[in-house]
Amino acid sequence: MITLTYQYKLNPTQQQEIEINRILDVCKSVYNYALRERKDWSSARKSPINSCSIVSEYIIPADAPYPNYNHQAKNLTIAKKIHPKLKSVNAQVLQQTLKILDRAFSDMKSQGKGYPRFKKKLRSFVFPAMLKNCLGNNRVKLPQLGWIKIRQSRPYPDGFQAKQARIVKKASGYYLMIIFTSSELLPDNPVGKKSLGIDAGIESFVATSTGKLIKSPKFLFSQLRELKLLQRRLNKKKKGSNNWLKLQKKIAKI
Repeated sequence: MITLTYQYKLNPTQQQEIEINRILDVCKSVYNYALRERKDWSSARKSPINSCSIVSEYIIPADAPYPNYNHQAKNLTIAKKIHPKLKSVNAQVLQQTLKILDRAFSDMKSQGKGYPRFKKKLRSFVFPAMLKNCLGNNRVKLPQLGWIKIRQSRPYPDGFQAKQARIVKKASGYYLMIIFTSSELLPDNPVGKKSLGIDAGIESFVATSTGKLIKSPKFLFSQLRELKLLQRRLNKKKKGSNNWLKLQKKIAKI
């Protein structure tokens, strides 16, 4: 199976932009609540039996199961009946948020990564399944959002099917990352094509097996002057003003 990921710039309407931000906010709440539930369960197993917190304390029963993904996904179904805010967001999107948290705990145990942290802002969410006939010219149809315009900087790959989509919020706008899959297999040894070895160098950016040396483009060095000037202008602006916010966005794009 071949998997490709294509990124496109989104051009949402004002209403679609509001809806995207609302989904991000709900997903952040679900993520933080699920993380708090796991932390409280672990803390309850570490608390000394002869003392308790001065501020507040609630007891988690000793036979309460660990809130893993299956347990939290089941509770999410119950919570959606109580809280309208949860019901207004696609169920698969919220389930995918719980899977991201579950993967973070798995990576912590298997790869030694740090303990998951609470999110002040969530910058992306995932549609794990795409709708039928969802790809059009300069637009994509997404669950809950409907047809949304994109800047189709490259054509969709032929013979591939759109399987998953992720909306990412960046300083420069909203982006859509589509995962395309195909059942075809890559040949082990491509016939009739020459291979070229590439190695990262120290003095040169890249060295090829043919002896060609490519100089470093030094993207950061070329933008340091612009960044320095913008930060100097930012210091002269009133914090929180419209001009201050505009400069903050410019600096974030660098």
